[in-house]
Amino acid sequence: MKEHVKKTMRPEVLGGLGGFAGAFDLSGIKNMEEPVLLFCTVPDEGTARRLAHLLVEKRLAACVSYDEPVHSVYRWQGKMEEALERKLTIKTVRRRFHEVKTLIVAHHPYDLPEIVCTPVTAGLPAYLEWIKQETA
Repeated sequence: MKEHVKKTMRPEVLGGLGGFAGAFDLSGIKNMEEPVLLFCTVPDEGTARRLAHLLVEKRLAACVSYDEPVHSVYRWQGKMEEALERKLTIKTVRRRFHEVKTLIVAHHPYDLPEIVCTPVTAGLPAYLEWIKQETA
């Protein structure tokens, strides 16, 4: 098993970094203060720690958790691949999404980082309020 695979994609396929910009349309969202979870995988603990600290220090996230290595299996450039990665769970609000995305893209070693956002539909009210306060 490969411990790390540098994921790359041809710029003409992505349209350069601009290809990331249009992929995340949040214009229909009414409550931009709604808590969300973002998921991102990175190749190692050092990268996980650096991104976590940057996001929390800049108040783009209330908290970033990262796991023990996870096994990722995927198809890349027509080949089956496996890698050990760290999964980050980023707790923030919708309003901060584009800033979080921009920071990840700027500091991530992969050319095409995983950035997935999902709404928080329920949770302990005090915890959800804490997320809002810490990202204000």
